[in-house]
Amino acid sequence: MKYANLEVEIISNILLGALALGVLWSIMTIGVYISYRVLNMADLTAEGSIVLGASVSAVIISKGGSPYIAVLASMLAGFTAGLVTGFLHTKLNIPALLSGILCMIALYSINIRVMLGAANISLLRKRTVFSALMDMGISGNMATLIMGLSCATLVIVIIYWYFGTEIGSAIRATGNNADMAVAQGINTDHTKVIGLVISNGLIALSGSLISQYLGFSDVQMGVGAIVIGLASLIIGEVLFARISFYSTLIAMVCGAVVYRLVIALVLEAGMPATDLKLFTAITVVVALWLPNFKARLGMFASKGRE
Repeated sequence: MKYANLEVEIISNILLGALALGVLWSIMTIGVYISYRVLNMADLTAEGSIVLGASVSAVIISKGGSPYIAVLASMLAGFTAGLVTGFLHTKLNIPALLSGILCMIALYSINIRVMLGAANISLLRKRTVFSALMDMGISGNMATLIMGLSCATLVIVIIYWYFGTEIGSAIRATGNNADMAVAQGINTDHTKVIGLVISNGLIALSGSLISQYLGFSDVQMGVGAIVIGLASLIIGEVLFARISFYSTLIAMVCGAVVYRLVIALVLEAGMPATDLKLFTAITVVVALWLPNFKARLGMFASKGRE
């Protein structure tokens, strides 16, 4: 009985940790949603900007700076990365996909420079944004979950409000139909840049929180981040109702949490960690295929009724 209770406690901690990490990744998922769905652009800058956010945060905290200042600085760094990608795309007329790839490649070297030439920085025994809650006796995973949910909620509220303003509506119109937006007098170059700035700022914010939770920043931690973001995005869209823009943002959070829980369960079931990238890619393929499968089922059902 003692060992059974211990096993249940271990599994509960694993699931709670996955839930907490999923909430932190959900902010990144919202950032990917803004570029991929709202702007209708495949922006690969995400793989560099998430590490940029983590690196900036890790350097500031390791030097004794405030973790809250580190979060704000990470967001500003992410804004800059998005601004560069937007400049390459709109001013130099480089295709959006290539602009993101170029910025992602450049950020690899920049991130190492940000970390003062090191490939990784440890944050062990350093105070983070979760430390205040942990000082109250709250466990690390629960403190992360509370802070992560607070940040995700704040992000959803601000994004929902902003995209309801005139400029926010112009960004959505640009992604929906750029030619029509131009016909309505919208400067689509400006709206694309603003959208990319917001997207990468949120991704860098997520990177900052993730690095503080994991206790380190590594130059390789962004590899596959865009696939993880897309997997969470697609899962959120497939599994949860998207009645409005607000409910879609909530679905992004739920999708990221579900993805992390699935990953935790399959790892606990014995899947080698080296197969994780393959599993993620297969998950994205299946999630992308599900809407088409549902549509075909509906067609067959309607034909059967006829």
